[in-house]
Amino acid sequence: MIRSRIAGIGLYVPEQVVTNQDLTKYMETSDEWIQERTGIKERRYAHRTQETTTTMGVEAAKIAIERAGITPQDIDFIVFATLSPDYYFPGCGVLVQRAMKMKEIGALDVRNQCSGFIYALSVADQFIKGGMYKNVLVIGSEKHSFGLDFSTRGRNVSVIFGDGAGAVVLQPANKENQGILSTHLHSDGESAEILAMYNPGTHANHWVDQPLADFNEAEIADMFMSHAMIDKAQNFPFMDGPSVFKKAVVKFPEVIMEALTANGYQPSDLRMLIPHQANLRIAQFVQQKLGLTDDQVYNNIHRYGNTTAASVPIALCEAWQEGKVKDGDLVCLAAFGSGFTWASALLKW
Repeated sequence: MIRSRIAGIGLYVPEQVVTNQDLTKYMETSDEWIQERTGIKERRYAHRTQETTTTMGVEAAKIAIERAGITPQDIDFIVFATLSPDYYFPGCGVLVQRAMKMKEIGALDVRNQCSGFIYALSVADQFIKGGMYKNVLVIGSEKHSFGLDFSTRGRNVSVIFGDGAGAVVLQPANKENQGILSTHLHSDGESAEILAMYNPGTHANHWVDQPLADFNEAEIADMFMSHAMIDKAQNFPFMDGPSVFKKAVVKFPEVIMEALTANGYQPSDLRMLIPHQANLRIAQFVQQKLGLTDDQVYNNIHRYGNTTAASVPIALCEAWQEGKVKDGDLVCLAAFGSGFTWASALLKW
């Protein structure tokens, strides 16, 4: 059976560094408070007008494509994972195709938030395995800074997130025992509302007892966004942090073990675990639960915060660049987030 491998990988993070101390200008918080709860020291924010989710993805893609030894014209298909697209529609994938002057190839956007990159990687893996495409570009990119509540009211969410992008080029493996061994995807929508951005949307308060949005009174339409929603800060993300934490520390190790068991491995066989950079406390809990050493887990949340769909490819790229992931190494990628959705991918580098 054809296996797919990561032939090239790249990352892009904006130049602007925003420290925890910087955030105290806008809200009541402190460096100590943020580090204690999340492990984050700083994050990057994209330029307000000159950088977008797509442009950051393009920069990461340029590096991945060059490292794969190909050109943008060789790309057969694009899979773009993000929760912060340039436009509500169309998606970022077609904007990448345009920006990189690619052929009229297919472009697919994946909206799975924190687990988006692994879901996107799994989709691309199936295309390679099935022989439909030879060079699939997979991007995870986020520009959170444009849509957060930078006030004391929103600090529990806003201090966590940062901007950035990561990308890989997937190709058929050319060596025995190389490439993606398996991917594992899950969801449970029972608690969808405890980590979500409700508005703008078409939910019309259908799924809840207590309204999530104050709509304008109108005979038709006029429900997508209202002045009342803005005035009452209903257009910002919501997160019940403790509830998310409780679910994550169960599903994270579970999906990692699923990948290892499916391929006849155990945690001690891992060279590197690349977890989604959600919260350092979650990563530390998972590490302890699986009995992994510090050298087996890569964390960079202290530098970039949570970049959701971009966090796994950024961390994987940095680990590779630092020589912590080498040919033949067993690597596991894992993520958990809004939906809830969670996923893992096990690969031989």
